[in-house]
Amino acid sequence: MTQIVAVPGSLRSESYTRTALRYALDSAERAGAETELLDLREYDLPLYNPDLDSPGDSELVKRRIREADGVLIGSPNYHGSYSAAFRNFHDYCSYDDFEDTVVGLLAVAGGDAYASTLDHLRVTMRGVHAWVLPKQVGIPNVYDQFEMDAEGIDGRTFVDPELHQRVDELGRLIVEHAERLGRPADPRINADG
Repeated sequence: MTQIVAVPGSLRSESYTRTALRYALDSAERAGAETELLDLREYDLPLYNPDLDSPGDSELVKRRIREADGVLIGSPNYHGSYSAAFRNFHDYCSYDDFEDTVVGLLAVAGGDAYASTLDHLRVTMRGVHAWVLPKQVGIPNVYDQFEMDAEGIDGRTFVDPELHQRVDELGRLIVEHAERLGRPADPRINADG
């Protein structure tokens, strides 16, 4: 079964990035994938230091990425770029982990400027040999894009059905392209997992 992992680059407890990625994961699951949210708040990832050999949960996190057929990356716009939490996660993961992995991008912004965040995410993902989808989602004025809904993911639902559709499409497309790419088996992963 196609495995899709989402990584929100936000540590905020009420993260809109996390909520949006969960909607994309929901769409990926409806498209037939097995999905997982890799919530960086739940892992011990000390500030990256190449002199330290596999600190904290870094090997576990890298393995989750390596085993995935597709990865949804999301980040809030912090000062015109991605978050430090995403950067730290990404510093641990190299081309060995992302090679031939389909990646979908999503960025949220408190204002209307998210384009540079998506550009920076795209460049760094291509730098580790990921197959980045041309379709990406930017969510401007994120505080106005969700409303409370007890039946929605994280108790929220999209205000704009077109935005909801774009996030759903990102989830569906990552499954579709991951299945097409059909990553070769990683020899470092044995049958026991």
